[in-house]
Amino acid sequence: MLNLPTQDARLEPYRLTGTPLIPRAPRTPLTRTAFAAAHVVSDPLRERSPWDTRPAVDWDTTLNFRTQLWDQGLHLAEAMDTAQRGMGVDWPTALDLIQRTMRAAKSHSMNPRVACGAGTDHKNLADLTTPDAILSAYTDQAEAIEAAGGQLILMASRAFPAIKAAEDTYRNVYRRLIDGAKDPVILHWLGDMFDPALTGYWGSPDVAKASDFVLSLIEENPAKVDGIKISLLDQSHEEAFRARLPAGVRLYTGDDFNYAPLIEGDDTRFSHALLGIFAAIAPAAAQALEALALNDTRTYHSLLAPTVPLSREIFRAPTRFYKAGIAFLSWLNGHQKHFIMPAGFQSSRDITHYAQVVRLADQAGLLSNPDLAQARMKTLLTLHGIDQD
Repeated sequence: MLNLPTQDARLEPYRLTGTPLIPRAPRTPLTRTAFAAAHVVSDPLRERSPWDTRPAVDWDTTLNFRTQLWDQGLHLAEAMDTAQRGMGVDWPTALDLIQRTMRAAKSHSMNPRVACGAGTDHKNLADLTTPDAILSAYTDQAEAIEAAGGQLILMASRAFPAIKAAEDTYRNVYRRLIDGAKDPVILHWLGDMFDPALTGYWGSPDVAKASDFVLSLIEENPAKVDGIKISLLDQSHEEAFRARLPAGVRLYTGDDFNYAPLIEGDDTRFSHALLGIFAAIAPAAAQALEALALNDTRTYHSLLAPTVPLSREIFRAPTRFYKAGIAFLSWLNGHQKHFIMPAGFQSSRDITHYAQVVRLADQAGLLSNPDLAQARMKTLLTLHGIDQD
């Protein structure tokens, strides 16, 4: 039994009652491409001055976490915002992560795809005031990722909004990146709810105008665009946008609120997935996608429906702090020995949030070892001065 805090500062007893889902490999080929964006596990024994220096990474645990995602038939979006890019993880650490992950992926029996985030975060914004400077920064990272064997995700860069870039600047940079890439790229549209510094991306705060622009960018060379990941938390916008995409260009949903209906789709179109929440709900996500591939929509919804309240809690405003919930569930489920994040990011959420994550994860069957989860949650509650006797 747990004594869990509520939003109105009360304590309520809660008993874990969920039936854990058992992770396993898919029994049939999936009809949706699903990238899980994974986090980085710190090494607290080696961490020094965590707010001011590069994070110390527990590489074995970080890679083992990725392996269990691959074992379940999921692909990997590497070194993205879920991995705390620009929020505790710098580019040298991200590149090391990419290189290690690519080596591990090449030896995995499931032959997983790995797409990696290329951005401009190794440069100061003060040095990125021209299109050529932004392009050069992107190119540095893109070349390193391609050398490691990864597919490019062209991450949204804070440099564009910082200089109030117009459409011509975006086109100048993205055109050369897309056309010059070795393989088709994935574009990345991250809304300001995930990062306020990205407000007005694609040259306009008007989402309709921004959509028109990025669609025109894709239409200029669709053969070099694998797809676009959209994280605007707006189901109707995503459905309308994907209907306008050129044939063969995929919509990768980044909507951690509405992923279930978007991935299922309608009679003509559906979204693929590039989601941070899939790292936290991997057994439910993988087995739901398997059911969808078998046209078993009843099982698909029965598996995903309980995960939606959990995802909405993890990604609640301020949405950019969702990484804490991902790492928290990893700790509860025994994928790591501690709940310490780069730059101490675990402190970005309060104890009532973590209590609600426990309730919802239990109800979704996503606490793989309830006894371990309960013991670890009691430790966290005690640390917060909440008596468990």
